[in-house]
Amino acid sequence: MKRLALLTAFLVLLPAAALGAGFAKVGTFGAQFLKIGTSARATGMGSAFTGVADGATAVFWNPGGLVNVVRNEVQLSHVAWPADTKLTSAILAFNPRSIPGTLAISARSLWMDPMLVRTAFNPEGNGQHFDAGSTAFGFSYARFFTDKFSAGFTLNYLHLGLAESSVNTASFDFGIMYRIGVRGLKLGMVIQNLGGKVTFDELPAKLPTMFKVGASFNLFTTERQNLLLSAEFQHPSDNLERANVGAEYNIGDFFFARAGYNIGYDSDGLAFGFGAAIKTGETSRIQADYSAVDMGPLQYVHRLSLSVGY
Repeated sequence: MKRLALLTAFLVLLPAAALGAGFAKVGTFGAQFLKIGTSARATGMGSAFTGVADGATAVFWNPGGLVNVVRNEVQLSHVAWPADTKLTSAILAFNPRSIPGTLAISARSLWMDPMLVRTAFNPEGNGQHFDAGSTAFGFSYARFFTDKFSAGFTLNYLHLGLAESSVNTASFDFGIMYRIGVRGLKLGMVIQNLGGKVTFDELPAKLPTMFKVGASFNLFTTERQNLLLSAEFQHPSDNLERANVGAEYNIGDFFFARAGYNIGYDSDGLAFGFGAAIKTGETSRIQADYSAVDMGPLQYVHRLSLSVGY
């Protein structure tokens, strides 16, 4: 199994070597909505979540962590993105009895209100409207290969629309998680958005492939408190390398306070958030989370998430 873990890590690292050439390629890749974080918990920790991913949202951050969903979980998230656009996502993760591992289906959609069609002769609008948006439907699977090593993948079907034009393609995410066993230390790696190209006109655009490696550990743990620290390094195909750091303070699995920082980003900077969870039964609970991320000239971006485990 150690050889399997090393081989998997090699397969993940190999394609990452060809992702970038050491300079930013901003604006040259399509399907940018795939890079928008959908979880208030993760973004409240500065998006340093590759080595944390331990719930249904792992399908968007590191599918290798999806195995931590031991029963069933439904997760809903909403992002108020700049320029009057919104990103809404939904996940259902479950454990079938017929096969080992955890399965999940997911959907996320970037949408906006209809806009007026403006022309050179009708700058105030000609009375017609158009809309634009992108949607991804995902299927995920993850399982343990040893008591410490897990791996998973997410296969996405993408639909991108702009007025009367649309394009369909697919993408693939693959991630692994290794648990050291000391202070809850976990190492995670993921490669996201591998796939085809999107073409709205004559010029095709690649998907924004991303390689991430991260770690998390418990700085201290008591009967009622826990402080989780996390950090990660990112290598995007359309920008320069960057890093993320974050922390989560947990009081009795009831109240959570989070903070983090996005390092080397064009706009993202300080992040913070909080959450609360309530047990509704012996094996069920509801958790609500909020986060805010400072995006400089674009002001703060707010996220809300609701998770139900049963």
